[in-house]
Amino acid sequence: MAIYSDLRGKVVLVTGGANGIGAAMVEAFCTQGAWVFFGDVDWKSGKALAKRLGENAVFSRVDLTKEAQTRDWVEQAARQCGEIHGLMNNAAADPRIPFAKMTARQWDDLFACNLRAYFLAAQAAARRMRKGAAILNFSSITFHTAPKEMTAYVATKAGIQGLTRSLARELGPQEIRVNTLSPGWVMTARQLREFVTPAVKRQIRQAQCIPELVQASEVAEVALFLCSEASRAVTGQEVLVDRGWAHS
Repeated sequence: MAIYSDLRGKVVLVTGGANGIGAAMVEAFCTQGAWVFFGDVDWKSGKALAKRLGENAVFSRVDLTKEAQTRDWVEQAARQCGEIHGLMNNAAADPRIPFAKMTARQWDDLFACNLRAYFLAAQAAARRMRKGAAILNFSSITFHTAPKEMTAYVATKAGIQGLTRSLARELGPQEIRVNTLSPGWVMTARQLREFVTPAVKRQIRQAQCIPELVQASEVAEVALFLCSEASRAVTGQEVLVDRGWAHS
């Protein structure tokens, strides 16, 4: 893992940080010496991760679909450690629901979790950010590949692309960078447990330019770069971390 000395002592927020890609980012930023505040609804996993990583990792149970909870969480981090340097908007749900069977309530709930929550967190964090800060919004290569039975999920990920592009313009005069990170199919514990069969692994390897399966730690390393001074000239962009699956 590369060392980004400019991240030492900085305050970084990670949504959905108790498991998977989020947990990998929490650990990666802690390794860089950052103060990491991470929120999640999974209390047990969040507390266990914070205990393992030590005082630099601060966990809060946060329902990001609740405006007051989201704003209070961001303000707590700012009060405790000062201005916010990075926001990793990562929390999301990815249900497989056929379009014909999806209800309006399911559609609305998914947009609240995957897109509205990003707006709430970004708006609250931006108020506490200064020159050089970074917001990273997580989309997905499904925006490009458009798999079936994920219409609502793909629509939320398309919305994230638009959020990033416009917010980069709006926050640019303050020298705050906003980018999108779009992972491929990442081998998290949940994906391996619920979706990734041997047949799926073969499908992934055939679709990617490089057949090796993507790991959460590799996504976290790209997040470090996009939050560090090394990417100070990069904003309004989408970075695909998919070993070439959705390349054009």
